[in-house]
Amino acid sequence: MTQPQKSSTAPPGTAVPTMPALPPQPGRPGPPTPRRAPDAAPARRTALAEGVDQLRAAATTEPGRLRAIGALLAVLVVAFGAVAAWQTDSRATAADDVLHHSQPLSSDAAAIYRSLADADTMAASGYLAGLQEPPATRAQYEKDIKTAAAKLVTAAANTDPGSSSAAIITDLNELLPQYKGLVESARANNRQGFPVGGAYLRAANDTMQNQMLPKAQKLYKNENARLNADYGNATPYPWFAIALGLLALGGLAWAQRRNYQRTNRVLNSGLVAASATTAVVLLWMVVGHTVARAGLNDSFDHGVKSLNVLHNAQIASLKARSDENLILVSRGAATKTLANEEVVDAYDWGYDQEIAALGRGLELADSLADDSAGRKPVAVANSSMQVWKSRHDKVSEANNAGDYQAARSGVIGDDKSTGECFTSVDDSLNLALKHETEEFKQSAGDGLDAMTGLTAGAAVLALLGAAGAVLGIGRRLSEYR
Repeated sequence: MTQPQKSSTAPPGTAVPTMPALPPQPGRPGPPTPRRAPDAAPARRTALAEGVDQLRAAATTEPGRLRAIGALLAVLVVAFGAVAAWQTDSRATAADDVLHHSQPLSSDAAAIYRSLADADTMAASGYLAGLQEPPATRAQYEKDIKTAAAKLVTAAANTDPGSSSAAIITDLNELLPQYKGLVESARANNRQGFPVGGAYLRAANDTMQNQMLPKAQKLYKNENARLNADYGNATPYPWFAIALGLLALGGLAWAQRRNYQRTNRVLNSGLVAASATTAVVLLWMVVGHTVARAGLNDSFDHGVKSLNVLHNAQIASLKARSDENLILVSRGAATKTLANEEVVDAYDWGYDQEIAALGRGLELADSLADDSAGRKPVAVANSSMQVWKSRHDKVSEANNAGDYQAARSGVIGDDKSTGECFTSVDDSLNLALKHETEEFKQSAGDGLDAMTGLTAGAAVLALLGAAGAVLGIGRRLSEYR
């Protein structure tokens, strides 16, 4: 009987048992498990940055470039039209103010001064006439007072509250009744033969010469300053709009050249239309402002300047006439000490100053007049002034010789008096003022008319030009679809 052979090798197919792993023991920590670091959050991008990237990406393609070019051209043309409309409108508004507001108000301020000065002259002339004041003199005095009051109301309605002019108008409205009261007191005492009437008249004249007329002169200067400011706003060229127009035309020309280089097409109808409308607006604006500027400058040089000189000449004649009357009213009671300590009659000295100012004003007015119609009344006024001076010398001789009646007749008499000369000077200056006012209106109106429709036309044509540019670029874009 045989025994199976013993061996230490495990039979095939029999696994060698392994030692079981020890289970994790409570209370004994195992080795730490490494943790994964969290991913960093991506940086948030702004909408602007994303938009820039999209535009940069689009610009790498021809359609994208075309869209950018079309947008830029449209913005340029619209910006040009908007600035052209804005600058043209501001200048047209200033030109309208010159014609319908500033210059009329300046003339009203001069009329206030002239009416007050003439009222003072008429009051002195009426007093010299004695107990029987001429009705015409009285009527003229009342007319002057009413004119001054009415012009003050107009000036107040067109003056900014709280301004210097508003304060002057308020003061004049307060002083006017005071002046009238002094004149009426002088007239009442004169009719009764009381010498104190002369004192009242001198007080009235002092109120007029030292308070009212200086304020009226200040008001006139204020309105002239406003007129000059409006001229300054109406006459400059719209350089910013012109520069934008040239830039828009340059951009349109470049776009058409670029289109030609890529397609060999000479013209793009949309870009041509945009260029044409832009050129029309630019040309219209330049020509319109050139014509308007010429008209406004002419209205200033041959209108406003002449009017200012004539107003000053008329004021000088009125003051000279008032001083001439007061020489006889005061009878030497009012004196003035000159710089050389010479004592002279205040009104006689004042007459000499004003008649000299009148002569200088007439000489300047003649040089500013640009036609015979403007020079003729000035020449008549100058001739009358020369006669006035010669007659005044005779009045002075009679007054210095103590012949008061002869001097009085020489001033307010019916035959060959200085009053006739003053009336002739005043009437001639009124004719010259009327002529120069019409010259001003004509020239300023021509300047304003040159800008008619330019504001709206620039805006409409610019929009059409922008549309043409977009359509022209759109036609090229359609070739890529």
